[in-house]
Amino acid sequence: MRLTLARHPVTNIRFETATRLEESSLVVDVEELRRSILEDDSLRNVDFETVCPGENCRAGPVFDIIEPRAKEAGGSQDFPGILGSPVTAGMGTTHLLAGAAVTVLGERVAGGSGGAIGRVLEMSGPAAGGSPYSSLNHLIVIPHARSGIPHHAVQKASRVAGLKASVYLARAALSQRPASIESFDPVGPTEKGHEGLPRVAYVGQIFSRQRKPEVDEQILYGANTDGMLPILLHPDEWLDGALVPSYYSSLGGAETYFYQNHPVITELYRRHHARELNFVGTVATIAGSDNADRDRNCRAAASLVKWVLNAEAAVLTKYGGGVPHADMAETARLLESMGVRTAVMVSDMSRDRRVESALLFNFPEVNAIVYCGGNGTRWNAPQVERVITGSPEAGEALAGLREIGAYNVAGVANQQGASRLRAVVY
Repeated sequence: MRLTLARHPVTNIRFETATRLEESSLVVDVEELRRSILEDDSLRNVDFETVCPGENCRAGPVFDIIEPRAKEAGGSQDFPGILGSPVTAGMGTTHLLAGAAVTVLGERVAGGSGGAIGRVLEMSGPAAGGSPYSSLNHLIVIPHARSGIPHHAVQKASRVAGLKASVYLARAALSQRPASIESFDPVGPTEKGHEGLPRVAYVGQIFSRQRKPEVDEQILYGANTDGMLPILLHPDEWLDGALVPSYYSSLGGAETYFYQNHPVITELYRRHHARELNFVGTVATIAGSDNADRDRNCRAAASLVKWVLNAEAAVLTKYGGGVPHADMAETARLLESMGVRTAVMVSDMSRDRRVESALLFNFPEVNAIVYCGGNGTRWNAPQVERVITGSPEAGEALAGLREIGAYNVAGVANQQGASRLRAVVY
């Protein structure tokens, strides 16, 4: 398995006829894109807007953010299991529009910890500095569902609309020479060339049974993870469309863009290429719904890391609130007892802002702990010149914002390595 990313920089997006990439300008035929998205008869219409870095603008509620990507012929498919058959992702050449994003807005908040306004795209003001998305050029996609459609079907249509728009935009680059090309070295427990280096694995949660997935929710190769046990994934599968976030992504602070640029996986790859460590693979898992679920999943994940990947160390991240926190810690404890050194990433679960309340476990052997932020960070939310929303009700809520927390700003409180927040004890 070998994945190559061909990067094409985008510095602005504008609407005209005939979608194309003119140097670093992305020209979009919105009528052609609209016809493609409205092939889904659960949608009655779809609107589009553009937003550029530094613009005095706020948009929401954010359903998903996606980096425009499209596959060359001869490799994997685009978002297999959702836009095509569930063949293995991560092979061949993927063209991506660096500096661009497709941002899908919901007509109402899906749920989770975001509160009444959900997650917001802040392009200016103090909160914008905490999010990598404020530096991107966004094509905003606002799907409008037909009346009477169940909410989970609306969410599925929004998911497909965003992914189709992402592929549509990136196909404009297929005939262009990329500005840069990055290929990832082979990884795995039997790969040669890294003998004597620490063997490191990654264990990442992709869902939490704090809620039941929708029957048609597409998370891993189009499946909803119901009944899932931990599985081995090649790192390239994470980066190349095998995974999208749950509809309740506010719980994990993840967007499709995050998975496409997964910071833990790309950093392990960087150190693998630099011959600092031997990246042997990844395990995808979920947080359990009860103690039996937890015991089963944690032991299965630890066994894969120890006995299949033959790892000497592991990095672990979670997806969601307190239950995933405990599951991650128990997996790390099991690994430590098996002789595998661990590092875990935690979020601040405290309400009283006391250190003693912040952690939900106390295993002395799990002592390499990285903090990735919490909702204790808040900013003033100044009035903006432009508000883009999926409904009039959301427009009123966003226009009236005066303060906003980290969990409400898309791209800030990510629990899996993309956060810019850190803890300070004083």
